[in-house]
Amino acid sequence: MDINRISRTLAGWAMTAVLTMTGTSGCVSLENADPYSATMNTLTVNIIYPEDFQEYRRAGVRVGIEDINSGNSYSTDTDENGTASMRLSSGLYRVTVSDRTDEHVFNGSADKVNLTSRDMTLSISLAESRSGAIVIKEIYNGGCPAYPLEGTYQSDKYVILHNNSNEIQYLDGLCFGTLDPYNSQGTNVWVTEDPQTGASIYPDFVPIAQVIWQFGGDGTTFPLQPGEDAVIACCGAIDHTVQYPMSVNLNRPGYFVCYNNVYFPNTTYHPAPGNNIDREHYLDVVVKTGQANAFTFSVFSPAVVIFKAKDISIQEHVGLPDVIMQKPGSTTDRIVKIPVGWIMDGVDVFFGGSSSNSKRLSPAIDAGYVTLSGNYLGHTLHRKTDEALTAAFGYEVLTDTNNSMNDFYEREIQSLHE
Repeated sequence: MDINRISRTLAGWAMTAVLTMTGTSGCVSLENADPYSATMNTLTVNIIYPEDFQEYRRAGVRVGIEDINSGNSYSTDTDENGTASMRLSSGLYRVTVSDRTDEHVFNGSADKVNLTSRDMTLSISLAESRSGAIVIKEIYNGGCPAYPLEGTYQSDKYVILHNNSNEIQYLDGLCFGTLDPYNSQGTNVWVTEDPQTGASIYPDFVPIAQVIWQFGGDGTTFPLQPGEDAVIACCGAIDHTVQYPMSVNLNRPGYFVCYNNVYFPNTTYHPAPGNNIDREHYLDVVVKTGQANAFTFSVFSPAVVIFKAKDISIQEHVGLPDVIMQKPGSTTDRIVKIPVGWIMDGVDVFFGGSSSNSKRLSPAIDAGYVTLSGNYLGHTLHRKTDEALTAAFGYEVLTDTNNSMNDFYEREIQSLHE
């Protein structure tokens, strides 16, 4: 039984159903706009499939449009030539395209498309995306109330990974990190804009900021069964609920932790792990390029990735010339270049209420983004469950379209909260 093929088919059906309902779930209908308004212009979107997949061009592919300033969302479908047109008021827009067949997932996006005083044609090249065997299930980065004390608390961040395949996967050698800029509102020197089309141009690498963490093991030390989770405590692997009841207990057998008191001696964020954390579950520091005394995992809007090196060890890779480079425009910040093809999964987190969010992950990794509406609420960003596949296979199967707008939602309470 080919779970991946069945997953793609059912996910495609599910995506079609979700997209069909888009117009009734918070989106603004294009029909309500005044087509004769002087501030209205036509945006034409041409979607371009990869060279080997030109035959996949078809009518009915959904194109999503978001007004960055107002937050209003629009959608329309392509015609048989892969083209979609719509009348929109002048403004700044984000365009996303996702297409899925039984065998392939295609994603593309353009950020900060400036539709001003004239009609505009935008070409979006789609990238083939592949569903990962290990995916990011949950990101808890926003902190919680310090109740019953006054104030807020944020030293309890964690990430959960999930085996989304029907085979045993091994965490051994898996790397974990976040991108530059740390926050989605930060200055992004890596993603540029095509001056002719306005499309976003991404580099062939992801810029990892500050540090790369790696699971240890000999290749089979840390198995992850189908449907099983692995918790990474990004800050303290302790029971935070002892002092902060609205937080979580990260001192549990089997949990992993980002802990190295030589590189990160700040005990507020990195206290010694609790008694239930096995020493082998401390992630290794492959390389540290930043100067902070604590792992700077953004409380507002991190871009999180997991990856494994191919045909070379990660230790050898970071020793190659030009892999570690100075960030343009900075005299202190350095990043590590990781090939896009090594990324197993990634999630771009935006900060709610801001119109200055910018994409960091390319469409091949995450064509969309998921928004954290506010900080210190105890909210998390959680991947949706594919209910049909979960029922069919008897273990939890998560949605994975490589577009976090489709795959994630905001939970009102941490999944690890008791």
